[in-house]
Amino acid sequence: MTISTKTTLSTKGEKFLINDRLTYSEIPGNDPAVHGLLMNARFIQGIFDDKTGRARYARFGRERFDPSVHTAELARALPEWYRYGLRAFTVGVQGGMPVFTIENRTIDNNPYSEDGKRIDEAYLRRLESLIAAADEIGMNAIVSLLYQGQSPRMKDGTVIRNAVATACRFLRELGRQNIIIEVANEQNVGEFRHHPIVFEPKEVASLVELARSESGGIAVGCSSGGGDIFREIAEASDILLIHGNGCTRQQYHNLIRKTRGLRLGRPIVCNEDSPCFSQLTVAFHTQTSWGYYNNLTKQEPPADWGVTRGEDLFFARRMARALGVEIPDLPAQDQYYLQGLEPHVTCEGKRWIRVSSEYPESIDFVEFFHDGSLIDVAYDEPFFLFYVTDWIQDPIDMLANGRGVWTARIHLRSGEIIERQNEIA
Repeated sequence: MTISTKTTLSTKGEKFLINDRLTYSEIPGNDPAVHGLLMNARFIQGIFDDKTGRARYARFGRERFDPSVHTAELARALPEWYRYGLRAFTVGVQGGMPVFTIENRTIDNNPYSEDGKRIDEAYLRRLESLIAAADEIGMNAIVSLLYQGQSPRMKDGTVIRNAVATACRFLRELGRQNIIIEVANEQNVGEFRHHPIVFEPKEVASLVELARSESGGIAVGCSSGGGDIFREIAEASDILLIHGNGCTRQQYHNLIRKTRGLRLGRPIVCNEDSPCFSQLTVAFHTQTSWGYYNNLTKQEPPADWGVTRGEDLFFARRMARALGVEIPDLPAQDQYYLQGLEPHVTCEGKRWIRVSSEYPESIDFVEFFHDGSLIDVAYDEPFFLFYVTDWIQDPIDMLANGRGVWTARIHLRSGEIIERQNEIA
């Protein structure tokens, strides 16, 4: 059956084109420097399931978890993201790690058969529906094939090669032209250390070549851990996929400089960073594509796929402004938001409290108070209570000591101090 595709992604040097036109060039009067970029977000759990059972995902205001519904909700959310300028998202065949609530080793989200030669049909149907939904509106899917947290369920390198080949043949047979393949998500981290075929740059380069061959020429890349780039992988890739997790703006700039210094003349795409969307400044200055990663709203199943209030909205607005998308101004009182105290955003009595803003650079530091007592101070974006890294924070146990009045005292670099407050009964 011939598929009538609406979205054809291609590249020219470092630039992306959709239907033979530089991305974002359709936006009237915008900065030509943004033409050819591919701004994206990590929606890695888009086809998530757990063969050990679904009952523990009946949370965040949901009475039950249904993988098909979860995927359909993402498909319905894509047009809203598109309007803000998002043109791609990453979805994982083996998903990702719900960092805050459930130990990944207890999750079975591996749809590959024991020999890697088959893929669970339900996963394939969900993946196909997402790619089709993206194709319909001019968006692209970065399909990630391997995830370290599920690699212990794969026996050896032969199984992994089979799995890559099987997945790529499926993508080829779809006939869609709005796909980028990411062979592995962060090939040099975690459980991949037990699989040299992924962990070693020279070995994973052969998987990149296999993916290109078996997919019929779909653009392929492979990411490494935050801040890492390896020449062997880059030279084998059509798209230079990088991750910015844990990087300051300077470190992220240095990563781009190192990547571009390989002189390969191919698109540079960060498809995972953090909620630190001030990194957009670096991305736009270097004319490279950036990937928003919010593992609180978008990687804890069931994810809320929409542009939620707080970090999601502030990122979307910040991106839209830079791309020349017209959006209304926010009232001053809405520029700083005490997040994590929404009624449904709780798990086993725990909450993850932080302060978000469209312009986090305006914040010097944030003091968090509970019933008038100082609990913690956040100095770095994102402004988390109990900051661990730029993409991980420790929770507060609301059942033990979290009820009452929460106040964020936000000290701006201008010297002004503003407060945001919420009471949990």
